[in-house]
Amino acid sequence: MTATGKIGFIGLGIMGKPMARNLMKANYQLIVYDINRAPVEELAKEGAALAASPREAASEATLVITMLPNSPHVREVLLGKNGVIHGAKPGTTVIDMSSIAPLVSREMEAALREKGVAMLDAPVSGGEPGAVAGTLSIMVGGDRELFQRYRDILGRMGKSVVHVGPIGSGNVAKLSNQIIVALNIAAVSEALLLAEKAGVSPRVVYEAIRGGLAGSNVLDAKAPMMIERRFAPGFKIDLHAKDLGNVLETSRQLNVPLPLTALAMEILQSLQASGLGSEDHSAIVKFYEKMAGIEVGEE
Repeated sequence: MTATGKIGFIGLGIMGKPMARNLMKANYQLIVYDINRAPVEELAKEGAALAASPREAASEATLVITMLPNSPHVREVLLGKNGVIHGAKPGTTVIDMSSIAPLVSREMEAALREKGVAMLDAPVSGGEPGAVAGTLSIMVGGDRELFQRYRDILGRMGKSVVHVGPIGSGNVAKLSNQIIVALNIAAVSEALLLAEKAGVSPRVVYEAIRGGLAGSNVLDAKAPMMIERRFAPGFKIDLHAKDLGNVLETSRQLNVPLPLTALAMEILQSLQASGLGSEDHSAIVKFYEKMAGIEVGEE
């Protein structure tokens, strides 16, 4: 065991559970908590200790990692009645790996710092496949020396671990990432639908363009899913809409116009209203298909 001591891991959803499991595979000792007891008990069978609350997890750990849905959940887990702040000892570090509003990260860090608790924000990109494989891209904001202290631990969950800048910078990078991903998926949807409507195989068009300037990780990950009609979630529409909500909230606070992002948000909200919020964000193509009266697919 390293000098890190026990790690509290709070939030064992579609991303958090495999991330915690990768730390356990690297022989870190975890104490875990989630409001859903099923993943807690699952990891307990694999050797993790159980906590009854975030406060208890923090009281027994020198490092606390959180992986939660959105800003209000992070605020409650860190600062709420049974929150981390009430259990953490001075010298404890919190690494919030949730994707939340950058200004909320700064608010949380300031409150924790008053109690002698340090914080990094370290949101991730790569979806469930990256979480399972330990190949996430991790974008970190906070003190550089603190980042260096925990870089190896973060590296057990991701293949790219980059220090972006001061606290909140990690979430600025993540929100920037989510803008690009959403607009890329929309562009892929439009391109494949055009091919389908023109009577040209979307599969062949995909193969023809993927080696050129239009090629991207998004194209390679999402075009086959659209063509093969595979919409099981690696990253849900609901979650991407949450992220773009944080993007637009931040853009309003900073007075930054983001018209294409606002349009992408309208598309996601339309899909949510159609009951598709639990599908993968590659289902953005369904918005266009509904308007065009045709589906992208194999010949």
